[in-house]
Amino acid sequence: MTPAKPELLSPAGDMERLQMAVAYGADAVYLAGTEFGMRSFAGNFSPEELSRAIRFCHQRGVAVHVTCNTMPRDEEVDRLPEWLAFLEQEGADAVIVADVGVLALAKRWAPHVAVHISTQASVVNHQSARAWHDLGASRVILARELSLEEIARIRAKTPPELELEAFVHGAMCVSYSGRCLLSNYMTGAGRDSNRGACAQPCRYQYALVEEKRPGEYFPIREEDGATYILNSRDLCMIDHVDDLMRVGLTSLKIEGRAKSAYYAAVVTGAYRHAIDATAAGQPLSPVWREEVEKVSHRHYSTGFYYGQPGQYVHSARYLRDWQIVAVVVSCDPSGRALVSLRNKLSAGEALELVGPGVEPISLTAEGLALSDGTPLDQAKKPEMQFYLSLPRQVPPLSILRRAADLSPREENTD
Repeated sequence: MTPAKPELLSPAGDMERLQMAVAYGADAVYLAGTEFGMRSFAGNFSPEELSRAIRFCHQRGVAVHVTCNTMPRDEEVDRLPEWLAFLEQEGADAVIVADVGVLALAKRWAPHVAVHISTQASVVNHQSARAWHDLGASRVILARELSLEEIARIRAKTPPELELEAFVHGAMCVSYSGRCLLSNYMTGAGRDSNRGACAQPCRYQYALVEEKRPGEYFPIREEDGATYILNSRDLCMIDHVDDLMRVGLTSLKIEGRAKSAYYAAVVTGAYRHAIDATAAGQPLSPVWREEVEKVSHRHYSTGFYYGQPGQYVHSARYLRDWQIVAVVVSCDPSGRALVSLRNKLSAGEALELVGPGVEPISLTAEGLALSDGTPLDQAKKPEMQFYLSLPRQVPPLSILRRAADLSPREENTD
């Protein structure tokens, strides 16, 4: 029997990223308000923006999960009832929590909103999953340190109505399920990773200082010159969606609320095709597998799903080989497109076009013109709108990009 098709859950750091995730095939998005979310440096949503986002998604059959998964201090938790009541009023589909007190408040103040238990709660066994379910949770987001076999055992020993979600793509954390105190102590501002303000000190390049020789630095090196002793690779399971479906996961989650709209679009589109192909018993086209290589990322691994991923200590830098140039606003049947500029573009440049359901197409930038028909040799002003000719009609939010090695050269710049 073919396993049920899982939900594809995509990150939405702001309205632009949300629109991209929805256009490229997300079944649900997760986002945060201006408080209580684990990514305080994402764009996030004001109450008015969140209300608009929920309406936008529900009109398109997409669910909205709102993160309230920080570990709030006492003065913060007192503000939660008002926020939870607002989520109830606006019709949010789920609230993501990590603290048992926040769960209790959610059940009281947002009784019609499903409660999902965050990966911050470190659920690694069936007894923990069942306990959260007994307290009223409808879903647990499993710890990232679990193997596929462990997930299968948890699935077999928990109520079938309890949904299981797991991360399948994106950044990994050096600390267990992201519960880290490094950032608190390594930054003068005391940026608390458990309250949404992680400075990612695990990506720093470290050296030793001997107590009696201040200012004299001794590099930490392995035999091959490695120095990044706390660094981790990114997770990528696009080649193994069949295994993820086999163990009974309800939802496959893409990490990245702090990442770009381009990332949200391209990675969502790639996994949309992977899930659909697997559910249909078909192989994934290589063009969609290649898409995850065309976003900014660190070296990939399969995380803990098949055992220990191993440490990558050579560099913490991102691999950036493609740059977004423009986003399609509208396009007529002839391929004449109105686009919004993201990075400078000159006529004659080699580009690649990708869109919702549109396989990558190579083209040359031609027919650049202003709305009044004035020809353009170059478009420079960010977000300016102009016309150009595409090989075919494509939907809005299709993306024009170019090959460009933007990877940082200094090993310690990330």
